[in-house]
This record gives sequence, structure tokens and C-alpha cells, in this order.
Amino acid sequence: MSTERLPIIDLTPLLEQRPGGLEQVASDLGHAARDIGFFYVTGHGIDPALIEATFAAARTLFAQPLETKMELTRDFFRTNRGYVPMKGENLDPSKPSDLKEAFNIGLDLRADDPRILAGEPFRAVNQWPALPGWRDTVLAYFNAVWRLGRQMHRAIAVDLGAAPDFFEDKLDAPLATLRLLHYPPQPPSAEEGQIGAGTHTDYGNITILLPDDVGGLEVQRRDGTWIAAPTIPGAFVCNIGDCLMRWTNDVYVSTPHRVVNRGGRERYSIAFFLDPNPDAEVACMPSCQGPDTPARYPPVPGADYLKMKLDASYEPVRRKSA
Repeated sequence: MSTERLPIIDLTPLLEQRPGGLEQVASDLGHAARDIGFFYVTGHGIDPALIEATFAAARTLFAQPLETKMELTRDFFRTNRGYVPMKGENLDPSKPSDLKEAFNIGLDLRADDPRILAGEPFRAVNQWPALPGWRDTVLAYFNAVWRLGRQMHRAIAVDLGAAPDFFEDKLDAPLATLRLLHYPPQPPSAEEGQIGAGTHTDYGNITILLPDDVGGLEVQRRDGTWIAAPTIPGAFVCNIGDCLMRWTNDVYVSTPHRVVNRGGRERYSIAFFLDPNPDAEVACMPSCQGPDTPARYPPVPGADYLKMKLDASYEPVRRKSA
């Protein structure tokens, strides 16, 4: 395991709109996105009290009886909403199922929302546990990191030679997922190759991850070496996803990573996956192609791209449970 450290980017100049701040953060973020595809962000402006309340909400949810949590699994494979039980996901299909449980929410829509009535892909009503104040806390966190992700995309757009608002109409009604995660300590009895989260890349544009102090996230460099990504108090861990890598014609890199909970304690983390709007056309950006670098991928709607990625992740579990 390498002791190399991921870059740390201070977002304060961007969020406070300091002179030159957008360009400064764009340069820092662009360098990290082209190199390792992972970085920490500080100066993000999200209330520490909201962060702690969201962790408390996660711990409360996962402490509920299994039968209570399983009531929140309705139609998960179609909606990507609700509870995922322990070993219910297989991020590395070549290995045993992951040692984690999870709970997903997306945009909070009413049952009569026109997008749901029209059958738009992955548009669904969130499933909420019957816990006082739980919904309000988790939704407040969702909205805070969604706003942060859109602000970061202003810097991404500038780094890629586009207008700062290039991504705004592609992320204003996204197929974003907020995922609460719980990992038990790695048991000695685990099957060979079975870990908290198998080696994988993320599917969307960018991931904004908040791990607790247990650690366990590991990132794979291009030479195959694994780098530990320990928790930095007050910082998020961010990474480029497959969709943004496709948008940039592989200029940005989506890097394999995994979770191995060697800490001997329960591990909790909160991940926000910012996928584009379902009808957003994911097509090679003009600055990322040219006569000598043609577009490697055809355009694809955001919803089709997400479906392709999710189907690959859950199909091994479906086969095992059939």
C-alpha cells in the first residue's frame, strides 16, 4: 500500500467568488481530474451540524430490525431507491457480494409529479423510514451536496474550455443519488476476495463522499498500486465518475477504488453521486476532440448510461437470488 496522498483542493476561492477564484479552483481540480481522478475538498461551506445529524440519521436507520429495513426495498432495481441489504450488491462481479448495506434516495418527487406519471427512467417516490425528523435531515443534506456539486461543475467547465454554466442545464434535475452506507468490520470468516465494496469505478459525473474516521477507502493508481485515502476531518473525498470521463473523451479519469474495513469497528459513510439529467446528451465536449483526437464514444442520454451501469452491478446478485 502506497503512502502517497491525494491532492487537497480548497474551494473557498470559488464559493466566495474571490477574484480569480474560479480559475484557480478550475486549474487545481482539472490537474487532479487528469492525474489520479481523486481529491479531497475543503472550504466547502456545508454546516458541520448538518453533517453530524446526517451521520446520526444513518446510524439510527441501520440499527433498525432487518424486517423493518426490508419494508423499504420496494421495486429497488427499477427505481434505485430504498434499502439494499447486506451482500445485496456486487460492485466487482468477479468477487463475492459486498459486505455492506445501503439506503438510497434521489430527487424528492410527489407521486403525481409529471415525470413519474410519464414513466421517466429512475424517477420515483423516495421511500422514507418512519423515524422522527429523519426525512428533513437527509433531504437537507442531499440539497446541500447537490448545490456543492453544481458549483464544482462551474470550475470543471472552465477547466475544459467551456462557459462556467455549461453543465447547469444538465444537472438541474439530475438522476443524483444520496447513499447512506454501513460496513461491518471485515470478518475473518469472509469468503476469499469478499470486502466491504469490491473494486469499481463510479458511474456518474462526480462523487462527493463523506467517510467517518474508521477509514478503509483505497484508490488504485494507473500503475496498479493502491493508495489509502484516510479521512481528513472536515473534508470530502471527491472523484471523477465514468460519465464525466466519457463527456471529456477520457481526458478526465475515473479511477478504480474499493473499501476494506480493517478498522475493527462499524464503518459509516455518506456518498452523493451526481449523475446528469435523464435527457442530458452525454457527448464529447468540443475542447476534448480534434483532428487527431476524435470522439471515442457516441452520444448517449444520461438515463441510458446510468441504466447500463446499474444493470451490470446488480445482475450478479439477481442471478444468485433467482
